[in-house]
Amino acid sequence: MVETEQELPSSVLGTYDHWDEVYKDQMKGLVEMDDPGTEWFGRSATNRVVRWITKCTELNKHSTILDVGCGNGLLLLALAKQEYTNLVGLDYCQSALDLATAVFKKEELGHIGSWLQVDLTSETVVKNGECYNTKGLNEVGDEEQAIFDVCLDKGTYDAISLNPEDSHKGRESYIQNMAVLMNFSSVFIITSCNWTTSELTSQFGKKFVLIEELPAPTFSFGGKSGKTVSTCVFKKKNTL
Repeated sequence: MVETEQELPSSVLGTYDHWDEVYKDQMKGLVEMDDPGTEWFGRSATNRVVRWITKCTELNKHSTILDVGCGNGLLLLALAKQEYTNLVGLDYCQSALDLATAVFKKEELGHIGSWLQVDLTSETVVKNGECYNTKGLNEVGDEEQAIFDVCLDKGTYDAISLNPEDSHKGRESYIQNMAVLMNFSSVFIITSCNWTTSELTSQFGKKFVLIEELPAPTFSFGGKSGKTVSTCVFKKKNTL
């Protein structure tokens, strides 16, 4: 018997309306209380990703870096403060992009970030700042398609996995689109609290190969131990 991959229980955290309201509320918090909102998974998760990027000898301060599901932009802001200059935030909520733009302007870094409204669970990808249907790119070579040296995901794949409508289809479209955005030298760093490293490796295995797992805090409960989050570094598989 073939084992069927188990889906996560659906949640409001997987819906557009929820996040649209969250980012509108956080915009109010930024304006009224100088508070940009939650740093997803905490500052330590951000620091692990930023530290890995700064130590990677294949990257430099001008490498193109995409944050998928950028939300309030705090992950990209941390990179901007490390003098990375080619940063792009992508989210399907315009309210998130408005908030991230305001956060960067508040820090006097508005000249650095650029922002794209795209839903990577649909059949679209980003190329040269524009949205294209993936079917229209089938005949384009992988090296020509890629526009980012680094792609980041801190919680976005988790949210997609909780979508009440069709989380499996959404995850499959997301993985396909991520592969289109990268070439064989690009890196994809994903942080998840819902999926383990082995599960992420399995789910992304058709398109990506795991090259490193970043250390994360552990906890013990009932005689078992685990990690609060999984942070994985993938590269695109060279299938040619």
